[in-house]
Amino acid sequence: MFDKLEQLEARFRDLEAQLGDPEVVSDGQRYTTVAKQHAELADVVAAYRDWRATGDDLEAAREMLAESAGDDAALVKAELDELTVRRAELEDRLKLLLVPRDPNDDKDVIVEIRAAAGGDEAGLFAGELQEMYLRYAQRQGWRTQVLSEAAQGIGGIKEAILEIVGDGAYAHLKHESGVHRVQRVPATESQGRIHTSTASVAVLPAAEEVDVQVNPNELRIDVYRSSGPGGQSVNTTDSAVRITHVPTGLVVSCQDEKSQHQNRDKAMRILRSRLLQAEQDRRAQERADARAGQIGTGDRAEKIRTYNFPQSRVTDHRIGLTVHNLTDLLNGQLDDVVAALRQTEREARLAAVQDEDGS
Repeated sequence: MFDKLEQLEARFRDLEAQLGDPEVVSDGQRYTTVAKQHAELADVVAAYRDWRATGDDLEAAREMLAESAGDDAALVKAELDELTVRRAELEDRLKLLLVPRDPNDDKDVIVEIRAAAGGDEAGLFAGELQEMYLRYAQRQGWRTQVLSEAAQGIGGIKEAILEIVGDGAYAHLKHESGVHRVQRVPATESQGRIHTSTASVAVLPAAEEVDVQVNPNELRIDVYRSSGPGGQSVNTTDSAVRITHVPTGLVVSCQDEKSQHQNRDKAMRILRSRLLQAEQDRRAQERADARAGQIGTGDRAEKIRTYNFPQSRVTDHRIGLTVHNLTDLLNGQLDDVVAALRQTEREARLAAVQDEDGS
């Protein structure tokens, strides 16, 4: 491990020198690439340097202890114990930082939200989840776009597809995939009884054309007139687009834009992301690791989180995390939950790597 850390530190110093090179600075694209690589190594190099400095401090404390007596020795011994704990913590952190990252972590995401069990109440909850993710993205400084949305009559949504563009968006949001459950008294409930409703969320890494090659001959593209609530026509031209990927049977429809070209572009972005996810799932199954290092199965049928309104409680069932700030969470303050999920993923990946090394 420490040979690798030395190599990473040498690479970090080289990148640091390049960032000060006028030739690199004058080349915008090259500078951006170097700066990104430098930032990716910053945490592990800082932890390694801290670990090394703590080792030097430990050695000095041992020498002082050998020369001390009485109260002085007790003070040095206490410092030695603190340094020992600190170094062990840094070593554990280094192990986590060296675990291979998910190659999709830097990608943008497509988030699909659908009302599930619970009728109108499920649609209202799905709409609240949509707002939660949009607000979280805004807090992160990311760009968002609603690619497709089907509203329901009393408010809320039947389905929404969002595109979120930002650094590390997939790393932060990928664990949101699954079934989200809400427990509360609906506004229409006269007896005050608590109802349970659900909405499903799927978070897909956004796929570029270089990630997924789609053969145009394998697509069936239908155009039709957009329709509003109740089936009323909202467009007098055939601007809505339905794309079917014949080999897989995947179907994507978009009708939110007035331009057929814009709807087709949106539909293709969604289709590419679904195809990329399907291919990655297939490869994971072939390797028999079934998303090793991730939290839960990621299956949309898996209940991952419960939002209990009467107790203002949110519980993530995969990691046993319970918080009592439901309103803040729905306002996009997901940082603590996201951090806990990412930490658990890193620990799971580390355990998987150690199992492989021991086998």
